[in-house]
Amino acid sequence: MKYFTIFAFLLIFTSCEAQKKELLLHQKLISDLSKTRIYPRLTEAKNGQIEWKEDFKYLDSIEIYRITYLSDGLKINGFMVKPKKKGKYPCVIYNRGGNRNFGSLKIAHGAITLGQIAKEGYVVIASQYRGNGGSEGQEEFGGKDVNDVTILTEVLKEIEDADTSKIGMYGWSRGGMMTYIALTKSDKIKAVAVGGAVSDNFSSIKERPEMETGVLSELIPNYADNKYAELEKRSAIKWADKFPKDVPILMLHGNSDWRVKPEQSLNLALKFQRNRIPYRLIMFEGGDHGISEHKNEVNKQVLNWFDKYLKNDEQLPNMEYHGR
Repeated sequence: MKYFTIFAFLLIFTSCEAQKKELLLHQKLISDLSKTRIYPRLTEAKNGQIEWKEDFKYLDSIEIYRITYLSDGLKINGFMVKPKKKGKYPCVIYNRGGNRNFGSLKIAHGAITLGQIAKEGYVVIASQYRGNGGSEGQEEFGGKDVNDVTILTEVLKEIEDADTSKIGMYGWSRGGMMTYIALTKSDKIKAVAVGGAVSDNFSSIKERPEMETGVLSELIPNYADNKYAELEKRSAIKWADKFPKDVPILMLHGNSDWRVKPEQSLNLALKFQRNRIPYRLIMFEGGDHGISEHKNEVNKQVLNWFDKYLKNDEQLPNMEYHGR
């Protein structure tokens, strides 16, 4: 009986351990981009041969995967991009913008947005969020779907090439909002970059009423009954004092952005200033929501930020007032 009890305990323990590790359910390598819609944009004809354009030659050095993983028991789809060369690489979780199909991740995001980070020696992973891109569940625009982002720190542990002691997060627009919320829920993130980030949904619905009627009221559970509380949960401007003081935040915003007014980042930066949160704010003159007019500089700033705090483990800035 004694041996049976020990055996039963070991069986239960082993089963629990296996269950804990079964987060990454599926990963499928996209091995032939020539069969995708993005291919003509990436290539050109030279001497009768089809070649990668100069800016996309890095595609030979990376691997792009479709993935499915578990979050709150739901099957969530996304992408992962990593270097072909085996090694241990720092990681970046990328949080997409938009809602529902608008802004959903395509192979083009894997090849370009994620690929340009991965080629520099990073494992990059991104979620479609629940309810989107074939994922199970219902999107909540910054509610329980934030779990689909924070659980990726655990999913990465199942990726052989991922160094999970060095995880950064990068979000754009709605993805910036998701990043801000995730920072208050996870202690696994070491550095953050956001672009055109939503930090004040109260301002958003005043400036763009259609965001409330067409997005927030449709996606946020019990919105009509709990409007103020739900908006506050999704507005970092209201709880800037809750941000960790050991995670440096790079904030990028175009000062001609009409979708998310630049004041949202400016005002949050002031809150960071008062609370001594390490941050750097870069405003791009004439930049639109995607800062498309300065895309090369944006990419450079983001990579430099992650290189500095993830690859090179540089010391955090001294946020105490100092100097002569």
